[in-house]
Amino acid sequence: MRVTQMMLANNTLRNVSKSYDKLGTYQQQLATGKKIHRPSEDPVVAMKGMHYRTSLTEIEQFQRNLSEAYTWMENSESALNHTTNVLQRARELVVQAKNGTLGSEDRQAIAREIEQLKKDLVQVANTKVAGKYIFNGTKIEQAPVTDGTPPTVDNNNDDFMIEVAKGVKLKINVTPDNVFNQGLFNTLQDIENVLNGTSTSGKTLDNLLSDLDNHLNDVLAERAELGARVNRLELVEQRLSEQQLIAKRMISDNEDADIEKIITELKSQESVHRAALSVGARIIQPTLVDFLR
Repeated sequence: MRVTQMMLANNTLRNVSKSYDKLGTYQQQLATGKKIHRPSEDPVVAMKGMHYRTSLTEIEQFQRNLSEAYTWMENSESALNHTTNVLQRARELVVQAKNGTLGSEDRQAIAREIEQLKKDLVQVANTKVAGKYIFNGTKIEQAPVTDGTPPTVDNNNDDFMIEVAKGVKLKINVTPDNVFNQGLFNTLQDIENVLNGTSTSGKTLDNLLSDLDNHLNDVLAERAELGARVNRLELVEQRLSEQQLIAKRMISDNEDADIEKIITELKSQESVHRAALSVGARIIQPTLVDFLR
């Protein structure tokens, strides 16, 4: 086959162009720190990257769910702690009211404080977080307690579940009926009525003190159960953090360029490119135009 000057020139230009492409690829890898910038450059890397990023996005969504769960549980714990303090104060007042030396005015003063404690518990029972009632099961848009004499309770006791890991759902609310039930508000109302001398229930302060203790024990039991779920939530959070680190490392291993290797290959390609230009300049002979100058 006869090799012409035109063939030599075209081959030289084509090879030089390829060399420029390689230089451009290495320079782009150095600038971006990534192995590829288009899926067509390495479809396998691109597909793996999509899979790993999907996993990372899923983990990050679960972490956002965890944040919401923590918010609910922390507010629930705060409310139950406040409720415990209120009931303990009510108990102290009942014990004080049982003192036979107290006069009518003293008992009425205690009754007024009991009334305020009752109203305070209504507000606690209607606690909202991010516009949602946290003590009414799945009916998060409806207040569970209506203030009245006594307050009216309409609790929804369904578990409010949230997905905290793939296939793992956790209850994040307390069971309202174990804390803010109608019996609790009836007991407080009866205490108030007894102290005011308007009671029709037939219960004595001794009876009501026993009822109050039962309600207090229910609240403490619910706090303990909530604490156990918080502990589990912390374990899930730890596991998600580990999975996030693994996912990020896999993405890095799959997509990030080996800078030291890229620099070495770039230097090598620069040498090859200069050699190609030098050889090309020697191979391409002068044309007739050069002789006519």
